[in-house]
Amino acid sequence: MQVRLVLCSLLGLSLFTSGPAISLQAEIEHLPPPRKLTAEQAQKAEENYQKYCSLCHGADRQGHANDHAPSLRSKSLLESGTPHAVLRPMQYGRQGTPMAGYLDEVGGPMTLDETWDLTYWLFWQAGVDRIKISTDPVTGNIPNGEQLYQENCAVCHGSEGEGITAPALANQSALAHNSDEFIRHAIIHGREDTPMTPWKDILSDTEINDITAFIRSRASGWKQEKPVLQAIPTPDEYVINPDGEDPDFTLTDGIYVSSPDLLEALNSKKRMIIFDTRATSVWQIAHIEGSFPLPYYSDFNKYKEEFPLDVQIVAYCSCPRAAAEYVVNKLRGIGYQKTAVLYEGLFGWQYLGYPVTRRDIAAGGDE
Repeated sequence: MQVRLVLCSLLGLSLFTSGPAISLQAEIEHLPPPRKLTAEQAQKAEENYQKYCSLCHGADRQGHANDHAPSLRSKSLLESGTPHAVLRPMQYGRQGTPMAGYLDEVGGPMTLDETWDLTYWLFWQAGVDRIKISTDPVTGNIPNGEQLYQENCAVCHGSEGEGITAPALANQSALAHNSDEFIRHAIIHGREDTPMTPWKDILSDTEINDITAFIRSRASGWKQEKPVLQAIPTPDEYVINPDGEDPDFTLTDGIYVSSPDLLEALNSKKRMIIFDTRATSVWQIAHIEGSFPLPYYSDFNKYKEEFPLDVQIVAYCSCPRAAAEYVVNKLRGIGYQKTAVLYEGLFGWQYLGYPVTRRDIAAGGDE
């Protein structure tokens, strides 16, 4: 497939830390703007952004609306990033983070053309001049970079680059698709409208090179994997344990159920409907057994009266509650009052050691 061939062509970019270091004052070469959309394409792209992205990235692309999602109007991001730097996480998500894949090939709601159009729309909305940055590797002292990283970066990005209140820098998708110079540009200039401030006046050129080299050293390569998609439950499967008793949850603030209480209800074979309110692509990766994917961007009027009103509904997401709260409020607005939100979210559920169902992965090739 063309998408995967393009993806594979990017995998060799800057996966090593040898070669000449690039001056931070290197001459900037400007790139032409991305392809301009027709009025119809731009309108559809904006609709898709508001439907799928605004919950976390903000209605005005400002970022950090939920789950510390980055700003998508940041000058330093969009001037230095290729369209692929935005497109690939949108299409395939960031495994291990709440960022789901939105391409229909992995179970998302958008076509290939729609993901490209949304990417171009974001660049045009930002209105920044794109610059060409080097794809050469950056060299540096990795042990010194690790020390500097732990002192200056770990509080937000995590001691293992796993991400806390900032993006996961050890994420293999991010490391595969972003060049060393892209990483360093972010350190130098920060990300406008976010807590990521510029470090160019705090750290020296050499120290920034060292941190860049350390972040790159977290890459362990890229392995193509082909998901084996699970069938979406049918209406007769909405209710789990249909012959069981109803759970008797004590909801905190009238809306939240705890993970221990939900686990007990599942183990006791209580009658329930469980909604996974994330994008369907991440439901495909891992979900609470018996859950039905009902993404936050669904047309809820379509489901009016499709689910029985007398069955307890529990919704969850991974942000840890924003999407689930949104869905429950929508359901309550159309008459479903026996509704609750899993307080800890799926990540909290997994952190407690509670079970999830995971998809099978088959070795993939360059199809």
